[in-house]
Amino acid sequence: MNVLAFGIASKDQRGNLLEVYYPEVHQNPDAKLLRKFFATARLHTPCLYRQLSTSEAQELFPDTTPSTSTMLLACYLGADLPPSDVPTAYLKLHLLSMRLCQPNSLNLDGLFNIMPVVAWTSMGAMSIAELKPAQSTARQRGEHLQVYALDKFPVLLNYVVPSGVRVADSARVRLGAYLGAGTTVMPSGFINFNAGTVGPNMIEGRISQGLKIGAGTDVGGGASTMGVLSGGNEHLVSVGKDCLIGANAGIGISLGDNCIVEAGLYVTASAKVTQPDGSIVKARAMSGRSNLLWRRNSRTGEVECVPNTKAFALNAQLHDNT
Repeated sequence: MNVLAFGIASKDQRGNLLEVYYPEVHQNPDAKLLRKFFATARLHTPCLYRQLSTSEAQELFPDTTPSTSTMLLACYLGADLPPSDVPTAYLKLHLLSMRLCQPNSLNLDGLFNIMPVVAWTSMGAMSIAELKPAQSTARQRGEHLQVYALDKFPVLLNYVVPSGVRVADSARVRLGAYLGAGTTVMPSGFINFNAGTVGPNMIEGRISQGLKIGAGTDVGGGASTMGVLSGGNEHLVSVGKDCLIGANAGIGISLGDNCIVEAGLYVTASAKVTQPDGSIVKARAMSGRSNLLWRRNSRTGEVECVPNTKAFALNAQLHDNT
């Protein structure tokens, strides 16, 4: 890894960093630029950041004047180490959303402990402690301070706007999500950080952290994919290409290519599944296999897994997001 980025950070009144926006990210930066960075930083460690001087800030951001609540900085990642501070954490999330790194390709160990809970407002990022005074001040001015969320992760589109995508509700896609060209996220769709789509894809359900959706796959309305952040699931789920996860369905196993999960059916790893020959296995034994149809027998209630003879394809017109 060899990444140098220039960012604009928000800080609270105590000087603690809240978030960082990186408008400029360089993979394999020019050697002269790196030498200048390390000469000023004084330390040559694999991952670090430093505040830019006034002259450097004017050179890099001629139209930007830092305020008391912002800071201009440079951040360098020379190795894929766990994020050590807010700047390195946010840079890794940017790398994912800029399509410079694939989901599950970066070391994000300890990310939750580093990123602070932030009040995301119409006046920008604020610390929770400063929110109430800011609301009172705004009211005295006859203004209304809108609070959009209290969360560790911000909205993707406030930081990165991927090409060739449609997102109906920006609040439902977090920074750190990877959206391939041709992806359409409907109002009920949700994509977490370190998860995403190859594109084209139709996302009407929920994509959990760590999950990658193959090209041509549709995650139906109300459908969900089991994550590994909480709840006890230890299997990192993935979905192949040209699959359909029906409305209100869900998976706790991986799907290969050309698979269909019947609407309303949730396939957990421990679910007992009847195969075509009548034998019964746990669903985890068939995880990742292609060309399967997962369904529930309407007479017996048993979960069945049979060969999928129906080819699924997205409506190409819905995913021409140019």
